[in-house]
Amino acid sequence: MLLTSTFGRYLTKQFARSILGVFGTFFFLIGTLDFVELMRRAGDSPAATTPLIVQLALFRVPSVAEQIFPFAVLFGGMFALLTLSRKLELVVARSVGVSAWQFLQPAALVAGVIGLVSILVYNPVAADLKRKATSLETRLFVRAAQSSAAPDIWLRQRSVDGQAIIRAAGSLPDGNGLSQVAIFSFSAGGGFSERIDARQAVLHRGYWELTDARVVSAMEEPQTYKSYLFATTLEPEQVRQSFTPPEAVGFWSMPAVIERTQRAGLDTTRYELRYQSLMARPLLLVAMVLVAASVSLRFFRFGGVTKLVIGGVAAGFVLYVATQLSEELGSSGIVNPMIAAWLPATIGAMLGALALLHQEDG
Repeated sequence: MLLTSTFGRYLTKQFARSILGVFGTFFFLIGTLDFVELMRRAGDSPAATTPLIVQLALFRVPSVAEQIFPFAVLFGGMFALLTLSRKLELVVARSVGVSAWQFLQPAALVAGVIGLVSILVYNPVAADLKRKATSLETRLFVRAAQSSAAPDIWLRQRSVDGQAIIRAAGSLPDGNGLSQVAIFSFSAGGGFSERIDARQAVLHRGYWELTDARVVSAMEEPQTYKSYLFATTLEPEQVRQSFTPPEAVGFWSMPAVIERTQRAGLDTTRYELRYQSLMARPLLLVAMVLVAASVSLRFFRFGGVTKLVIGGVAAGFVLYVATQLSEELGSSGIVNPMIAAWLPATIGAMLGALALLHQEDG
């Protein structure tokens, strides 16, 4: 088997070095650009010192760089194959009967291993750093965060009194409450019960504590309360998750988050889509290897390599755009999250294999 041979180990080393080198280059560039942007924003915040800006940039980079794994595999795979072709090592390999499918085994293995490591190790670390970055960024740029037009927060809950829909303008700094709250309460039979508007709502175990609340119901005159208690089954962690992006939840924590969110009657589509996308990442990276191979196996002496490389880059971007489009359809509920996550990777792998079959076997 080629993987266990000396040549197989050599190919594995070349592919791993190229892919990790490209990822490291992208990682450094992203970190540098993000640091420059944060330093520009720091001019309006006295609390944003240079050491804190450096720390914030380091916290933010892993989560952003996680999105470039497919491109790192695509460009790294193309670079490794073109280098082997330029040195005529592929010519020698083919002259002794090694097919393209055989010397692509190390590349597929490296891509699959990188995909597994990225979801099992890299992703939880990046998600944890993203949460820390969000907290630190809010503290450093509190004025900018308050003035930005953030979308409203929507929650749905079930309790002993029935169901309720909660809309809030934002979250409290500690994450255990909401500001500018409007609660639409419904009875157990589904009929409208009352509307409650409050300046803020702090979540305790089993109830919301509303401050400066105004209660309007169909049966009574509007009433105003300095403090008003409203029953709930939500937990503080569930409320924080409702406005925590899926990218800030690690792979290992995702199943528990989905289960708790389902028990609370909240929408889990974004988390399910993110979880399935992570599961499909190894296959997506293997698909990128096949795309890279389909445009990088032409020998240098035949010419036309530049056009093939441009075609490979274009094919990789098309696959990436298709992945993003599929995820948008999945997050909107038009497509099942599992299908939206796995379909682009599956089609990309099949098309890459088809292109190789056409080149190698006619």
